[in-house]
Amino acid sequence: MNTGVKITAFAAAVAATFGTAYGVGVGVGPVGERPAKAAHGEHAEAGAAPAASASAPAAGGLQVSEGGYTLALETPTPAQGRSVLKFSVKDAGGRKVTAYTTEHGKELHFIVASRDLTVFRHLHPVRAADGTWSTPVDLPAAGGYKAFADFKPAEKNAKGVTLGADLSVPGMSAPKPLPTPTRTATVDGYEVELGGTLAPGRAGELRLTVSKGGKPVTDLEPYLGAYGHLVALRAGDLAYLHVHPNEGGPGPDVSFTATAPSAGSYRLFLDFQHGGKVRTAAFTVQAGQGGAPAIATPDGTGHDAGAHEHG
Repeated sequence: MNTGVKITAFAAAVAATFGTAYGVGVGVGPVGERPAKAAHGEHAEAGAAPAASASAPAAGGLQVSEGGYTLALETPTPAQGRSVLKFSVKDAGGRKVTAYTTEHGKELHFIVASRDLTVFRHLHPVRAADGTWSTPVDLPAAGGYKAFADFKPAEKNAKGVTLGADLSVPGMSAPKPLPTPTRTATVDGYEVELGGTLAPGRAGELRLTVSKGGKPVTDLEPYLGAYGHLVALRAGDLAYLHVHPNEGGPGPDVSFTATAPSAGSYRLFLDFQHGGKVRTAAFTVQAGQGGAPAIATPDGTGHDAGAHEHG
């Protein structure tokens, strides 16, 4: 992936993976902007049902097959709680892919999010020689989830691909609304403040400022080749948004340039590393509706959506 940074109720194991996220975040006023710094590649994804702006980049992760590659889940109905996910990427001939281009220290980046966007997992699967990937995961609630595989094949002139596929955790479930937007998120004693804009069809800066105990954190540690990694998912269809990290660091600001593919509500998940541990701050963001200025409106829940796992 380019650098930095994409539950309905069911009674049966496979019935609810096509559910739509419930709830829309309420905007709180524009957040001040800063000029975006020079970006170097990385992406995350966002998705929603609203029509995209004509000038907006295409959202990713909406297809299980693209560019001759298919995400094949071998464990599409994992158990609630801790389990192991297995999957592979298959080429146009149905063969498991075993050669990838390493980007940001990984051959493949794997994300799992609940359909209501309250649970988020950034996982680091391990590939077997035959091309089968596996990773432990903790999915705390029954319901629908979506898995994203972000990778670049090793073949010459290959482009990065982001594929998405549905998971279903068996059991009764009740989807939650999107958390109420605020301008800060808290996780493990850290406070992260979000500023900037997310605009349909127009690039804008998203600036996240990390502090602890009221003091700015100025010694963030590199994670996946940058001082922060951002994933953005659109409420409704969980499209995966392209997000580019900007130059800077090691804190307290972590900056990204992003363009929303459409107006609507998005969830942002910022991974940052400090003291040898990766933490995730989660926000709800409202992109401009009906041509209105974009509004970045984070939430500060710090619950499951901010959880981070290593596979």
